[in-house]
Amino acid sequence: MGSSISFKRLLMFSAVMLVLIASCSEEPKEKTPIQTLPPESKLTLKPRPAFDADSAYAFIEKQVRFGPRVPNTKEHTRCASWLEKKLKSYGATVIIQKAQLTAYNGQELSAVNIMGQINPNASKRILLCAHWDSRPYADRDSKERMKPIDGANDGASGVGVLLEVLRAIHLDSIDPDLGVDIVFFDAEDYGKPEGSMLGNSGDSWCLGSKYWAKNLPIKDYKPEFGILLDMVGAADAVFPKEGVSLYYAPQIVDKVWKIAGALGHENYFRSFKGNEITDDHRYLNEIAKIPTIDIIHYDMGRFDFGEFHHTHADNMDVIDKSTLQVVGDVVLQVLYQE
Repeated sequence: MGSSISFKRLLMFSAVMLVLIASCSEEPKEKTPIQTLPPESKLTLKPRPAFDADSAYAFIEKQVRFGPRVPNTKEHTRCASWLEKKLKSYGATVIIQKAQLTAYNGQELSAVNIMGQINPNASKRILLCAHWDSRPYADRDSKERMKPIDGANDGASGVGVLLEVLRAIHLDSIDPDLGVDIVFFDAEDYGKPEGSMLGNSGDSWCLGSKYWAKNLPIKDYKPEFGILLDMVGAADAVFPKEGVSLYYAPQIVDKVWKIAGALGHENYFRSFKGNEITDDHRYLNEIAKIPTIDIIHYDMGRFDFGEFHHTHADNMDVIDKSTLQVVGDVVLQVLYQE
Protein backbone atom coordinates (compact mmCIF):
# COMPACT_ATOMS: atom_id res chain seq x y z
CA MET A 1 0.00 0.00 0.00
CA GLY A 2 2.76 2.41 0.91
CA SER A 3 4.73 1.71 -2.25
CA SER A 4 1.60 2.21 -4.35
CA ILE A 5 0.99 5.60 -2.79
CA SER A 6 4.63 6.60 -3.32
CA PHE A 7 4.41 5.55 -6.98
CA LYS A 8 1.28 7.67 -7.50
CA ARG A 9 2.95 10.59 -5.79
CA LEU A 10 5.95 10.14 -8.07
CA LEU A 11 3.71 10.23 -11.14
CA MET A 12 1.99 13.39 -9.91
CA PHE A 13 5.34 15.02 -9.14
CA SER A 14 6.65 14.14 -12.60
CA ALA A 15 3.57 15.61 -14.27
CA VAL A 16 3.94 18.87 -12.34
CA MET A 17 7.61 19.12 -13.26
CA LEU A 18 6.80 18.59 -16.94
CA VAL A 19 4.30 21.47 -16.81
CA LEU A 20 6.84 23.74 -15.11
CA ILE A 21 9.54 22.84 -17.60
CA ALA A 22 7.20 23.48 -20.51
CA SER A 23 6.10 26.81 -19.13
CA CYS A 24 9.69 27.95 -18.48
CA SER A 25 10.74 26.96 -21.97
CA GLU A 26 8.07 29.20 -23.45
CA GLU A 27 9.25 32.42 -21.72
CA PRO A 28 12.21 33.10 -24.03
CA LYS A 29 9.90 32.79 -27.04
CA GLU A 30 7.70 35.58 -25.67
CA LYS A 31 10.71 37.88 -25.11
CA THR A 32 12.36 37.20 -28.47
CA PRO A 33 10.62 40.02 -30.41
CA ILE A 34 11.76 42.60 -27.82
CA GLN A 35 15.34 41.35 -27.88
CA THR A 36 15.53 41.44 -31.67
CA LEU A 37 14.30 45.04 -32.04
CA PRO A 38 16.92 47.18 -33.82
CA PRO A 39 18.94 49.37 -31.43
CA GLU A 40 18.21 53.11 -31.33
CA SER A 41 20.44 55.04 -33.68
CA LYS A 42 23.19 57.00 -31.95
CA LEU A 43 23.49 60.73 -32.47
CA THR A 44 26.54 61.87 -34.37
CA LEU A 45 27.71 65.12 -32.82
CA LYS A 46 28.82 67.83 -35.21
CA PRO A 47 31.86 70.05 -34.52
CA ARG A 48 31.21 73.16 -32.40
CA PRO A 49 33.33 75.85 -30.79
CA ALA A 50 34.46 75.49 -27.18
CA PHE A 51 32.41 76.93 -24.34
CA ASP A 52 34.49 78.66 -21.66
CA ALA A 53 32.93 78.29 -18.20
CA ASP A 54 35.43 80.77 -16.73
CA SER A 55 34.18 83.40 -19.14
CA ALA A 56 30.53 82.63 -18.34
CA TYR A 57 31.34 82.88 -14.63
CA ALA A 58 32.93 86.30 -15.18
CA PHE A 59 29.79 87.50 -17.02
CA ILE A 60 27.66 86.42 -14.05
CA GLU A 61 30.00 88.10 -11.60
CA LYS A 62 29.89 91.34 -13.60
CA GLN A 63 26.10 91.46 -13.37
CA VAL A 64 26.15 90.82 -9.64
CA ARG A 65 28.68 93.60 -9.13
CA PHE A 66 26.19 96.10 -10.52
CA GLY A 67 23.98 95.24 -7.56
CA PRO A 68 20.40 93.96 -7.69
CA ARG A 69 19.01 94.59 -11.18
CA VAL A 70 15.57 95.75 -10.06
CA PRO A 71 13.56 97.97 -12.45
CA ASN A 72 13.55 101.70 -11.63
CA THR A 73 17.03 101.59 -10.05
CA LYS A 74 20.38 102.92 -11.22
CA GLU A 75 21.88 99.43 -10.97
CA HIS A 76 19.24 98.20 -13.42
CA THR A 77 19.97 101.04 -15.86
CA ARG A 78 23.74 100.48 -15.75
CA CYS A 79 23.44 96.75 -16.32
CA ALA A 80 21.08 97.26 -19.26
CA SER A 81 23.62 99.54 -20.91
CA TRP A 82 26.40 96.99 -20.35
CA LEU A 83 24.32 94.15 -21.80
CA GLU A 84 23.58 96.18 -24.93
CA LYS A 85 27.29 96.94 -25.41
CA LYS A 86 28.31 93.30 -24.89
CA LEU A 87 25.84 92.06 -27.50
CA LYS A 88 27.13 94.61 -30.01
CA SER A 89 30.77 93.75 -29.23
CA TYR A 90 30.09 90.16 -30.33
CA GLY A 91 28.62 91.20 -33.66
CA ALA A 92 24.93 91.17 -32.77
CA THR A 93 22.36 93.54 -34.23
CA VAL A 94 20.64 94.90 -31.12
CA ILE A 95 16.97 95.79 -30.65
CA ILE A 96 15.97 97.58 -27.43
CA GLN A 97 12.33 97.32 -26.41
CA LYS A 98 11.28 99.68 -23.62
CA ALA A 99 7.95 99.38 -21.85
CA GLN A 100 6.05 100.75 -18.87
CA LEU A 101 4.69 97.73 -17.06
CA THR A 102 2.36 97.63 -14.10
CA ALA A 103 3.40 95.37 -11.23
CA TYR A 104 1.01 93.40 -8.99
CA ASN A 105 1.01 96.28 -6.47
CA GLY A 106 0.21 98.97 -9.04
CA GLN A 107 3.79 100.24 -9.30
CA GLU A 108 4.89 101.34 -12.78
CA LEU A 109 8.10 99.65 -13.87
CA SER A 110 10.42 101.03 -16.52
CA ALA A 111 11.34 97.74 -18.18
CA VAL A 112 13.81 96.96 -20.96
CA ASN A 113 13.83 93.82 -23.11
CA ILE A 114 17.17 93.47 -24.89
CA MET A 115 17.47 91.46 -28.12
CA GLY A 116 20.60 90.62 -30.11
CA GLN A 117 20.56 88.97 -33.55
CA ILE A 118 23.26 87.01 -35.35
CA ASN A 119 22.68 86.71 -39.12
CA PRO A 120 19.54 88.87 -38.94
CA ASN A 121 18.62 88.15 -42.58
CA ALA A 122 18.62 84.36 -42.23
CA SER A 123 15.13 82.86 -42.51
CA LYS A 124 15.82 79.88 -40.23
CA ARG A 125 16.21 81.18 -36.67
CA ILE A 126 16.74 79.79 -33.17
CA LEU A 127 15.70 81.81 -30.10
CA LEU A 128 17.72 81.71 -26.87
CA CYS A 129 16.52 83.65 -23.86
CA ALA A 130 16.85 84.35 -20.15
CA HIS A 131 15.62 87.02 -17.73
CA TRP A 132 18.16 89.61 -16.64
CA ASP A 133 16.37 91.31 -13.75
CA SER A 134 16.71 90.15 -10.14
CA ARG A 135 14.22 89.61 -7.34
CA PRO A 136 13.25 92.80 -5.43
CA TYR A 137 12.53 90.77 -2.30
CA ALA A 138 14.26 88.06 -0.27
CA ASP A 139 10.84 86.74 0.65
CA ARG A 140 12.04 83.21 1.37
CA ASP A 141 14.76 84.43 3.73
CA SER A 142 14.54 84.71 7.51
CA LYS A 143 15.98 88.23 7.58
CA GLU A 144 15.80 91.40 5.50
CA ARG A 145 12.98 89.80 3.55
CA MET A 146 11.90 92.98 1.77
CA LYS A 147 15.38 93.85 0.46
CA PRO A 148 16.50 92.88 -3.08
CA ILE A 149 18.80 89.92 -3.72
CA ASP A 150 21.91 89.47 -5.87
CA GLY A 151 20.19 86.95 -8.12
CA ALA A 152 23.42 85.26 -9.17
CA ASN A 153 21.67 82.02 -10.11
CA ASP A 154 18.13 83.33 -10.56
CA GLY A 155 18.67 85.59 -13.52
CA ALA A 156 22.39 86.25 -13.96
CA SER A 157 23.39 82.62 -14.64
CA GLY A 158 21.22 82.26 -17.75
CA VAL A 159 22.45 85.60 -19.08
CA GLY A 160 26.07 84.67 -18.41
CA VAL A 161 25.76 81.37 -20.30
CA LEU A 162 24.12 83.05 -23.30
CA LEU A 163 26.73 85.80 -23.45
CA GLU A 164 29.44 83.14 -23.54
CA VAL A 165 27.54 81.22 -26.24
CA LEU A 166 27.47 84.40 -28.31
CA ARG A 167 31.17 85.07 -27.66
CA ALA A 168 32.04 81.51 -28.77
CA ILE A 169 30.08 81.95 -32.00
CA HIS A 170 31.75 85.31 -32.62
CA LEU A 171 35.24 83.85 -32.18
CA ASP A 172 34.39 80.94 -34.48
CA SER A 173 31.60 81.07 -37.06
CA ILE A 174 28.12 79.71 -37.64
CA ASP A 175 26.23 78.63 -40.73
CA PRO A 176 25.22 81.88 -42.48
CA ASP A 177 21.84 80.31 -43.27
CA LEU A 178 21.10 79.98 -39.54
CA GLY A 179 20.11 82.99 -37.45
CA VAL A 180 20.52 83.08 -33.68
CA ASP A 181 18.48 85.46 -31.55
CA ILE A 182 19.23 86.15 -27.90
CA VAL A 183 16.63 87.94 -25.78
CA PHE A 184 17.10 89.11 -22.21
CA PHE A 185 13.67 89.61 -20.66
CA ASP A 186 13.04 92.17 -17.93
CA ALA A 187 10.66 92.18 -14.93
CA GLU A 188 10.38 88.40 -14.76
CA ASP A 189 11.00 88.31 -11.02
CA TYR A 190 8.70 91.13 -9.88
CA GLY A 191 6.01 88.71 -8.71
CA LYS A 192 3.98 88.98 -5.54
CA PRO A 193 6.00 88.27 -2.36
CA GLU A 194 5.29 85.07 -0.49
CA GLY A 195 2.80 85.69 2.30
CA SER A 196 1.47 88.89 0.72
CA MET A 197 -2.27 89.38 0.36
CA LEU A 198 -1.81 91.67 -2.65
CA GLY A 199 -2.47 90.69 -6.23
CA ASN A 200 -2.74 87.38 -8.06
CA SER A 201 0.53 85.50 -7.56
CA GLY A 202 0.32 83.34 -10.68
CA ASP A 203 -0.24 86.27 -13.02
CA SER A 204 2.24 88.67 -11.42
CA TRP A 205 5.41 87.18 -12.90
CA CYS A 206 7.15 87.36 -16.30
CA LEU A 207 5.94 90.87 -17.15
CA GLY A 208 8.68 91.55 -19.70
CA SER A 209 8.18 88.35 -21.70
CA LYS A 210 4.40 88.83 -21.74
CA TYR A 211 4.88 92.29 -23.22
CA TRP A 212 7.46 91.03 -25.73
CA ALA A 213 5.19 88.15 -26.83
CA LYS A 214 2.28 90.56 -27.37
CA ASN A 215 4.47 93.16 -29.11
CA LEU A 216 7.05 91.23 -31.13
CA PRO A 217 9.79 93.69 -32.13
CA ILE A 218 10.15 92.02 -35.55
CA LYS A 219 7.19 91.65 -37.87
CA ASP A 220 6.11 88.05 -38.49
CA TYR A 221 8.87 86.77 -36.23
CA LYS A 222 8.73 82.97 -36.23
CA PRO A 223 11.87 81.15 -35.09
CA GLU A 224 12.05 77.37 -35.40
CA PHE A 225 12.02 77.04 -31.63
CA GLY A 226 13.20 78.69 -28.44
CA ILE A 227 15.23 77.68 -25.38
CA LEU A 228 14.88 79.53 -22.08
CA LEU A 229 17.61 79.28 -19.44
CA ASP A 230 16.68 79.97 -15.82
CA MET A 231 18.70 79.10 -12.72
CA VAL A 232 21.38 77.15 -14.59
CA GLY A 233 24.47 77.82 -12.48
CA ALA A 234 24.20 76.03 -9.14
CA ALA A 235 26.27 73.01 -8.11
CA ASP A 236 24.67 69.61 -8.70
CA ALA A 237 21.82 71.18 -10.67
CA VAL A 238 19.02 68.94 -11.88
CA PHE A 239 17.11 69.78 -15.05
CA PRO A 240 13.94 67.68 -15.42
CA LYS A 241 11.76 67.78 -18.51
CA GLU A 242 9.60 70.69 -17.39
CA GLY A 243 5.84 70.23 -17.80
CA VAL A 244 4.92 73.30 -19.89
CA SER A 245 7.81 72.51 -22.24
CA LEU A 246 6.56 68.96 -22.70
CA TYR A 247 3.03 70.18 -23.40
CA TYR A 248 3.90 72.78 -26.05
CA ALA A 249 7.22 71.57 -27.50
CA PRO A 250 7.87 67.89 -26.70
CA GLN A 251 9.90 67.44 -29.88
CA ILE A 252 12.30 70.20 -28.80
CA VAL A 253 12.64 68.68 -25.33
CA ASP A 254 13.53 65.35 -26.95
CA LYS A 255 16.04 67.04 -29.27
CA VAL A 256 17.84 68.88 -26.45
CA TRP A 257 17.83 65.98 -23.98
CA LYS A 258 19.10 63.58 -26.66
CA ILE A 259 22.00 65.94 -27.37
CA ALA A 260 22.70 66.26 -23.64
CA GLY A 261 22.76 62.47 -23.39
CA ALA A 262 25.13 62.17 -26.33
CA LEU A 263 27.44 64.61 -24.54
CA GLY A 264 27.33 62.47 -21.40
CA HIS A 265 25.31 64.88 -19.27
CA GLU A 266 22.46 62.59 -18.18
CA ASN A 267 23.15 63.36 -14.51
CA TYR A 268 22.13 66.96 -15.15
CA PHE A 269 19.51 66.56 -17.87
CA ARG A 270 17.21 63.99 -16.24
CA SER A 271 14.72 61.97 -18.24
CA PHE A 272 11.78 62.30 -15.84
CA LYS A 273 8.87 64.71 -16.22
CA GLY A 274 8.95 67.81 -14.05
CA ASN A 275 6.21 70.08 -12.77
CA GLU A 276 4.64 72.80 -14.90
CA ILE A 277 6.40 76.05 -14.03
CA THR A 278 5.25 79.58 -14.69
CA ASP A 279 8.25 81.09 -16.46
CA ASP A 280 8.93 83.26 -19.51
CA HIS A 281 8.58 80.31 -21.91
CA ARG A 282 4.89 79.89 -21.02
CA TYR A 283 4.00 83.20 -22.64
CA LEU A 284 6.22 82.66 -25.66
CA ASN A 285 4.24 79.47 -26.26
CA GLU A 286 0.77 80.74 -25.40
CA ILE A 287 0.90 84.27 -26.84
CA ALA A 288 3.64 84.37 -29.48
CA LYS A 289 3.10 80.72 -30.52
CA ILE A 290 6.85 80.08 -30.47
CA PRO A 291 7.55 76.48 -29.33
CA THR A 292 9.89 77.15 -26.42
CA ILE A 293 11.31 74.94 -23.69
CA ASP A 294 12.68 75.79 -20.26
CA ILE A 295 16.00 74.46 -18.98
CA ILE A 296 15.51 75.18 -15.28
CA HIS A 297 16.86 73.71 -12.07
CA TYR A 298 14.11 72.03 -10.06
CA ASP A 299 14.55 69.36 -7.40
CA MET A 300 11.52 67.09 -7.81
CA GLY A 301 12.37 65.26 -4.57
CA ARG A 302 12.02 68.46 -2.57
CA PHE A 303 9.76 70.34 -4.97
CA ASP A 304 12.13 73.26 -4.72
CA PHE A 305 14.46 75.51 -6.75
CA GLY A 306 17.19 75.29 -4.09
CA GLU A 307 17.57 76.47 -0.51
CA PHE A 308 19.08 79.76 -1.71
CA HIS A 309 16.15 80.54 -4.04
CA HIS A 310 14.72 84.04 -3.38
CA THR A 311 17.08 84.55 -0.43
CA HIS A 312 20.23 86.61 0.08
CA ALA A 313 22.19 83.38 -0.30
CA ASP A 314 21.62 83.53 -4.07
CA ASN A 315 25.05 85.06 -4.59
CA MET A 316 28.28 84.08 -6.34
CA ASP A 317 28.94 81.38 -3.73
CA VAL A 318 26.27 79.15 -5.31
CA ILE A 319 27.62 79.41 -8.86
CA ASP A 320 29.44 76.30 -10.04
CA LYS A 321 31.56 76.32 -13.19
CA SER A 322 30.93 72.64 -13.86
CA THR A 323 27.21 73.30 -14.22
CA LEU A 324 27.84 76.30 -16.45
CA GLN A 325 30.06 74.13 -18.65
CA VAL A 326 27.39 71.46 -19.03
CA VAL A 327 24.61 73.90 -19.95
CA GLY A 328 26.83 75.89 -22.29
CA ASP A 329 28.04 72.75 -24.07
CA VAL A 330 24.47 71.56 -24.62
CA VAL A 331 23.17 74.91 -25.92
CA LEU A 332 26.09 75.34 -28.31
CA GLN A 333 25.72 71.77 -29.55
CA VAL A 334 22.02 72.31 -30.20
CA LEU A 335 22.86 75.28 -32.43
CA TYR A 336 25.59 73.47 -34.37
CA GLN A 337 23.44 70.37 -34.88
CA GLU A 338 20.94 72.46 -36.88
